[in-house]
Order: sequence, then structure tokens, then C-alpha cells
Amino acid sequence: MKTLTSLIAMFACASVLTAADAKKIIPPDQAQPRVEVVFVVDTTGSMGGLIAGAKAKIWSIANQIVLGKPKPVVKMGLVPYRDKGDQYVTKVFDLTDNIDQVYTDLMGFKADGGGDGPENVNQALHDAVNKISWSADSKTLKIIYLVGDFPPHNEYTDVPTYDKTAKAAIEKGIYINTVLCGNNSEASTVWKEIAKKAEGTFIALEQGGGVQVVATPHDGELAELNKKLVSTAVPYGDTKTREKQVHLNEAAKAMPVTSAADRASFSLGSGKAASNDLVDEVVKNKADLSKLDKAQLPEAMQKMTPGQQKEYIDQQNAKRQEILKQISEVSARRDAHIKTEAAKTAASAAAKPASFDAKVVETLREQAAKKNLKY
Repeated sequence: MKTLTSLIAMFACASVLTAADAKKIIPPDQAQPRVEVVFVVDTTGSMGGLIAGAKAKIWSIANQIVLGKPKPVVKMGLVPYRDKGDQYVTKVFDLTDNIDQVYTDLMGFKADGGGDGPENVNQALHDAVNKISWSADSKTLKIIYLVGDFPPHNEYTDVPTYDKTAKAAIEKGIYINTVLCGNNSEASTVWKEIAKKAEGTFIALEQGGGVQVVATPHDGELAELNKKLVSTAVPYGDTKTREKQVHLNEAAKAMPVTSAADRASFSLGSGKAASNDLVDEVVKNKADLSKLDKAQLPEAMQKMTPGQQKEYIDQQNAKRQEILKQISEVSARRDAHIKTEAAKTAASAAAKPASFDAKVVETLREQAAKKNLKY
């Protein structure tokens, strides 16, 4: 796991902040670079290992993406695909900065169907390039990771073939990295061509993706801190939006221990407890309590006076900053443990094939440099 030294030092030295203090030091989002990443993933039966690994590592991957310098605003999306005759051909989960939503969507992926070899890769790529709400800003880093193990059905004529879509992608400033699981030679040829046309990188992995989940003695403590952190969030908006975020927040508290530990570390980079959070919006001057319709507030806050509402937001933010400080300290110990264990197994690790999560971070680093974003 990449070191969090700079973030740890920042939080370890910080005292508990009031909302007013935080406004002075947190830069506005519009000053931040943007990173948009979409994973296009074959979800047929042969991809079970990779999907399981992606579920376990999504927070770790998100954590690496958010640690760019300058700190970026990160959005992620998903396009699972199969083939005609399966339960679905593609699904499109649009870009969002709500990584809890991405995690929840990914957890719904199941490896099933397929069986005839080729899959509907052309439709999946077409949807990723044309149905995702990509930024029109040329400064935004836009990346697709195409992940699969079999070539496309080029006899299908519903959408353009992969080569035309790859060309259209780079014209929009979207890099396509291709991740081949297994050793299908026909798929390898196609994956290399897509990556070349869309100025991306071809990555070959073992069939299961090679993902390894490293448990540490500090994960349980971080998971508990993650629960406390999420509890400082105040969902707001219309009733449907609030209810949806409450559900996501409860899921965030209940996720597996290692994922929860990664989520806690992610929060150090993002500075957020959750999305659609009134505390974060007030701190960053994106929401004005005095101008919000009462119906946008959670029921408990609707009964408060304006002074009580401000005091409540300040209290939640103060709790959050203290929890983040604790997370930074425990994350430092966790990071040290992972480094020590990695050093012990360095020789054997060097002989192992590359892993999906490691290659995502590696290609991200290379392509981010083109947008003056450093990892």
C-alpha cells in the first residue's frame, strides 16, 4: 500500500477544527484537477476470480486515485457486460464521486452466463465511450479499463467494432487500458490493438486477476473508526436522496473489515465521511444553512433553531476531525505493518504475476503525468 506519510503528518499535527476554521484551509473543488475512471468488466462465469478481487480492492484502488498531487476530484463508473442471450448485454453505472455507490453497485456483480467464448465487447466499449457522462474539459484525466478474457463478436452489427470505438475514445481524450485475464491469443491481439489505438496500455494477468488481500492487526480498529466516521455524516436533500444516502451509509458501516479499513484510509485523502453530506457542504461553503429549505434537512434538524443547526454541524465536524486524526495514526501503523510484511516476502513476490489493482495504479500514474497530475 502506498505510504500515507504526508497525509498522516497533516492530520497528526492538526487540532480539532470548527466549520469556520475548515473553510479557511480547504480549497474549492473547482481548483482541483479531475480524474474520471470507468471499469468495463466481463461478468460471465469465467471472470469470478477477478470480480471477487475487484470487490475486495475497490476502496484500495479509489484510495490510490485520490492521493494524486494536486489532490483530484475523483469520479468512477462501471460497465459490466456479457453477451446476447445472457441476463443482460451491458449495464451502465454512470460516473459518480459517491464511491459508496460504486462499491454497492460492484457488490451486485456476479460471474454468470457466457460459455460460447466471444462476448459482446463491442457493445460494452461503445456504451462506455458514448453513454457515460464524460467531462468535456480537456484537462480532465479520463480512463477506461477494459477487463475480460475473450474477444468480441465482430459479426454483430448493432454498434461499431472495437477499433472504431477506440479511435473515437481518444478523440474525446479517453485513454483505454486493456486488461486481459488468461491467455486467449485472439483476445490478446484485440486487446493490444484497442490499447494502441486509444493510447493506453495492454496488461496481461492470470485468469483470476492475481489480487491479494493483505489483512493486518490494525484492520479491526480502522473498521470501527470507519463506522464512527460515517456516523458524523448528515445526509440531506429531498426525501428520496436522503433515504438513499442513509442506506449507503449503513452499508458503509457494515462492509467487510479489510474493505472498511481501506475506506477509512480513503477518507484521509478525500476528507469526506460520505457523499450528500451537509457537514461537508457547509464546511466547503457549498451549502448555506440559512438558505436551505427545511424539507431538505433530516427530520431531527428540521426541529432545531438556526443557532442549534449551526452548533450541531460544528459538533459533527469537530467529531469528524478527531476521528480522522485517529484514523491517520492507526493507518500509519497499518502501513508500517504492510511494508514490513512486504519486505519479508519481497523475493517470492517478485516471482509472482502482476495483480489487477497494482496494474491499475501503475497505468494511472503514467497517464496522470500527461495531465500534470503526480502520484
